[in-house]
Amino acid sequence: MRTAAAPVSAAPARRAGPVGVLWRFGRPHTVIGTWLAIAGLFAIALHAAPGASAGSAAFQLACVLIAGTGVNVAIVGVNQITDVEIDRINKPHLPIAAGELSRAGAWRIVAIAAFVPVAMALTQGWVETAAVLVALAIGAAYSLPPVRLKRHPVAASLCIAGVRSAVVNLGVAVHFSNAFGGGGEVPGAVWALCLFVLPFSFAIAVLKDVPDGEGDRAFRIATFTIRLGARRAAWLGLGALGLAYAGMAIAGPLALPEANAWVLAGGHLAAAGLLAWWAYHADPDDPSAFTRFYMRVWVLFFLEYLLVPAAVLAG
Repeated sequence: MRTAAAPVSAAPARRAGPVGVLWRFGRPHTVIGTWLAIAGLFAIALHAAPGASAGSAAFQLACVLIAGTGVNVAIVGVNQITDVEIDRINKPHLPIAAGELSRAGAWRIVAIAAFVPVAMALTQGWVETAAVLVALAIGAAYSLPPVRLKRHPVAASLCIAGVRSAVVNLGVAVHFSNAFGGGGEVPGAVWALCLFVLPFSFAIAVLKDVPDGEGDRAFRIATFTIRLGARRAAWLGLGALGLAYAGMAIAGPLALPEANAWVLAGGHLAAAGLLAWWAYHADPDDPSAFTRFYMRVWVLFFLEYLLVPAAVLAG
C-alpha cells in the first residue's frame, strides 16, 4: 500500500425516488453478493443433481433469491437504523443519514424484509427456518443494544464471517440439495467455499471500518481500525485475504478432484494478483480512496461465486 497525494472528498448524495432510496437502503454491494452466492450455490447443486426439472429448479432459485434478499435487507437495515449518528459522519449518503428515509419508514421495511423469508422458510422445513432465524438473530445482535456486538472487533468480524461463510453457504446448499433429491448432502465445492469465505468475510468486516475511523472514534466503536490504526487494520484484512487465496489455489485442486484444477488454481492466482495490484495503490489514510479499494474487494467476492462453480462445471 502506498500513500496517495491527497484525499478525495466524497460527492454529495443524489436525491432519488422511492426505488432508488430502497436500493441504497439495501446496500447494493451486499445484495449483489447475496444474489451471486445463491446463484453459484444453485449451479453447484444443479450440477450434482442433473435430473432436476428446469421448471422446479427455476422456482427454487427464485424463492431462495427472494428469501436471501429479505434477510440481507433486514440485517443491513437494522444496522443503519441504529447507526444514524455515526453514518452522518462516515456515510452521509445513506438514506436515513441523508434525510431521505425516516426511522419509522426504515423499521417498516425491515419488518417486511424479515417477515417474508421467515414465512417462506416455515413452509420448507427446519433447516431453512434455522438458517433464516440464525442469520437474522446474528444481524440483530451485531447492531441492536444491549448486545451490539459491533462494539467488539473480534465478535463483530465473526458475526459477518459466520453468516456469509456458514449460514448462507450451508443453509442454501442443503435447501437446494433437498429440493433436487440429494438428501441434504453438501457437495465438496460448497465446503471449500465455506473455508474460503470465512477469512474473506473476516477481511471484509475489518476493511469496511478502515475508512470509518472518524465516526467510530467519536461514538466509541472499538473497531480494529480504532485499536490498531488504519494501516495495521488494512494489513490484517489483506493478510486474511491472502490466506484465503493461498488456501484455495494450493489446497483447492487437491481437495476437489472433481473440479478443473487449472480453472480453480489459475483463477485464484489471477484474482490474488489483481488484489495485490489494487492493494498497492490503496491508501488506508485516505478514506475516499480506501473505500474505492474496499468496493473492489467486493468485486473479488462476487468473482468467487462465479469461479468455483465454473471450475466444478469444467471438471
